[in-house]
Amino acid sequence: MLLAAPRSFCAGVERAIEIVERALEQRGSPVYVRKQIVHNTRVVADLQERGAVFVDELDAVPEGETVVFSAHGVSPAVREEAERRGLDVIDATCPLVTKVHTEARRFASRGDTVVLIGHGGHEEVEGTLGEAPSRTVLVQTPQEAARLEVPDPGRVSYLTQTTLAVDETAQIVDVLRDRFPDLRGPASDDICYATTNRQDALAAIASESDTVLVVGSDNSSNSVRLVELAERNGTPAHLIDGPGDIRPEWLAGARTVGLTAGASAPPALVDAVVAALRGLGPLSVTEYETARETVHFTLPTPVRRR
Repeated sequence: MLLAAPRSFCAGVERAIEIVERALEQRGSPVYVRKQIVHNTRVVADLQERGAVFVDELDAVPEGETVVFSAHGVSPAVREEAERRGLDVIDATCPLVTKVHTEARRFASRGDTVVLIGHGGHEEVEGTLGEAPSRTVLVQTPQEAARLEVPDPGRVSYLTQTTLAVDETAQIVDVLRDRFPDLRGPASDDICYATTNRQDALAAIASESDTVLVVGSDNSSNSVRLVELAERNGTPAHLIDGPGDIRPEWLAGARTVGLTAGASAPPALVDAVVAALRGLGPLSVTEYETARETVHFTLPTPVRRR
């Protein structure tokens, strides 16, 4: 087995989960959470057992109750609704998503058409689009970028969802730059360090693997991108929520298995997959580390211990 590193939780995910845990500890159950706090079924189930109540929209939260906004962020309209209903809000938005929201407002305020590169329907994308809806357009593919028409081709900027594939995003940006030579972008990449690191780590082992297992839920964008990355490298890859999802036929004839996990997948699930494969016979595990992560985000004031 080739074990990619970094893998599993990133700083933004750890922060979001700890926010819900501390809110439950300090305020008791129920603590409401709008959408999944992070995109992982095991994390959500664990927090539900502790007393968190996950809702799709704020109208399911009783007035005056505590609600946590997920790591993926929300639009200004959602914040305004929470204020109107007197909800006690704790914001678990990842700081790197907040950065993208700030850029959207800045680019729009100077009169640009803001091109948001991302996946339609993803919660992060919906939140970012809501920052300047009249000036922001969503582009998902190079083909859409090639067809894009804007009011002023000289005033166009771009932003990206934080969990995209680096290589595919670069293709879209190249098309936009060909169409709009004055295209402006963020001062630093919007694709977050954890997404990039996990893609780089997987790329380092994918070509040496006969098959790749990616631990993560199917609604986790960064986990799905890892599967796609391995497949673009010519290696069959499979997304699993845990060891119970592994199919024997995936391993038939494989001498080397690559293993990684998306940024919202708990490290314990990776350990469980390794243990399950050890149960099938002798297993040699080699870890390949391509970066060391030291990022830490502070907690919001409402849940800091005094």
